[in-house]
Amino acid sequence: MKVAVFGGTGFVGQYVIDELLNQSHDVKALVRIGSESKLGSISKIESVFGNVSSPESIEETLSGCDAAIYLIGIIRQFPGKGIAFEDLHFQSVKRVIHNAETLGVKRFILMSANGVDPNGTKYQSTKWLAEQVLKGSTLDWTIFRPSLIFGDPRGRVEFCSQLRDDMLSLPIPAPLFHRGLIPKNAGEFEMSPIHVKNVATIFVNALSKESTFGKRYDLGGPDIFTWKQLIKQIAAGYGKIKWTMPAPVFPIKFVAGALDRFSFFPITKDQLTMLLEGNTCDSKEVFEEFKIDPIPMNKDTLNYLNQS
Repeated sequence: MKVAVFGGTGFVGQYVIDELLNQSHDVKALVRIGSESKLGSISKIESVFGNVSSPESIEETLSGCDAAIYLIGIIRQFPGKGIAFEDLHFQSVKRVIHNAETLGVKRFILMSANGVDPNGTKYQSTKWLAEQVLKGSTLDWTIFRPSLIFGDPRGRVEFCSQLRDDMLSLPIPAPLFHRGLIPKNAGEFEMSPIHVKNVATIFVNALSKESTFGKRYDLGGPDIFTWKQLIKQIAAGYGKIKWTMPAPVFPIKFVAGALDRFSFFPITKDQLTMLLEGNTCDSKEVFEEFKIDPIPMNKDTLNYLNQS
């Protein structure tokens, strides 16, 4: 099968391309000029240099393909630099879907996110809008909603390594966020991290699996961690013991609201909102359906934190 990949230079994208090649698929990827060095397998794939905002680039990428996988996503936006949720999560997905229908590329896989919500943050609502467009299309679609994804970032942005660098490496206790002034349930919101290799395998295995057509899957790992447990797990992954302390989220949100347009500030107001909502799902049946073993988050699977 010849597969068009949008977002192949990203954290998840590099693993998806590796898995596509492992399963003997032909890969055609849209690559922004200047980002070609991010494709470790560039000599093994067909690259189209362009931008997802360009209908011509999209058409060239999809031409001659049997399927498309859309992986483009950002965790924070900088509208002044042309990096916005509305464009990358929604408008660009619309453009790719329209071109896929026009060119007869029937199979379409979309990476959404666990917890998307039409009334949520801009990140959540734009992901939700993209899902609605795909559901209303004529394509054989599958939507995957991963929870927190972890694994060796290979130089990209990844949650655990970013948390290590932005919070845990600082010479102060790690924050246990909580609502209100009283630290009741501080750091008790939960997540179910899933390994990037599991995500990639599921995406690629779904391509020819007709039973997945027209379905949405929530993807989470085998274990649920509270924020407090997650901090300790990540710290142990790179051989540290990290102290923690309760941190009321309101004043931090206030500061973040003023500074999150600046890249030096480590977290945005919306990211704090989504953190406290938690991010869990039970994917036991998904792993059984795809006949793969879930990779747990533990000291061994986090050993890349000592190397990256």
